[in-house]
Amino acid sequence: MTRMPTLFIPHGGGPCFFMEWDPPDTWDRHRSFLETLPASLPEKPKALLVISGHWEAREFTVQSNPAPPLLFDYNGFPQHTYELTWPAPGDPALATRVGELLQGAGFETGTDTARGFDHGVFVPLKLVFPEADIPTVQLSLRSDLDPDAHLAVGRALAPLRDEGVLIIGSGNTYHNMGIMMQSMRGAPQNGTAGTEFDAWLTEAVTCPDPDERNRRLARWSQAPGGRDANPREEHLIPLHVVAGAAGTDIGRKTLEDTVLGAVESAFRFG
Repeated sequence: MTRMPTLFIPHGGGPCFFMEWDPPDTWDRHRSFLETLPASLPEKPKALLVISGHWEAREFTVQSNPAPPLLFDYNGFPQHTYELTWPAPGDPALATRVGELLQGAGFETGTDTARGFDHGVFVPLKLVFPEADIPTVQLSLRSDLDPDAHLAVGRALAPLRDEGVLIIGSGNTYHNMGIMMQSMRGAPQNGTAGTEFDAWLTEAVTCPDPDERNRRLARWSQAPGGRDANPREEHLIPLHVVAGAAGTDIGRKTLEDTVLGAVESAFRFG
């Protein structure tokens, strides 16, 4: 099969794409980006491996549920957003393959036979693959959120790209919810939040030397505005996994949007 790219996509906030907003076009660019993503792929993926900012475990843990339900792990949203569906099948064989690759690279791994898809998976992928007909497996972050370890996990997973598996990191490049909530409530802001970090991150991801790219990403917390953009890094670290899986492929920015007063970006390798 054709080698698949690796993707980092912003998954928005809660079930944001399936409810009304003021202004009504708040999430339109995010939505359009996700809906048109399949047309940019070399072919339809055989399977999806998704790393979401909403699942952490003591060790890297693979979802092996053959029929994952949805985890409505958000609160305070309209009732209809708790009735969304995205019945993609799981893929226990892929889960086994992922575990073998990680164990072969020296990582302790676990398996979760019951877990469903959290909203970092089903909310964006309901737009990307609305037919929900591609087998999908979720891989947890490791709860220490060590950037070097997540880059290394990506490197271990790279062979999947030649097996028809699309590796997706789902998170947000800016995730300071305090600032974003202030913007949503109409509080005045001095410019767009996160611009300094986004500029640094874009330069790091698109660096033509993959080794230097990964060195920079490992030091993300020292970047200008890094901790302001990500007081806790669980929504950024999925990017490290897909960057690690990219190998020598050069990164490029595929979306830059301003939403809730902050800049959010998407990246692609390959």
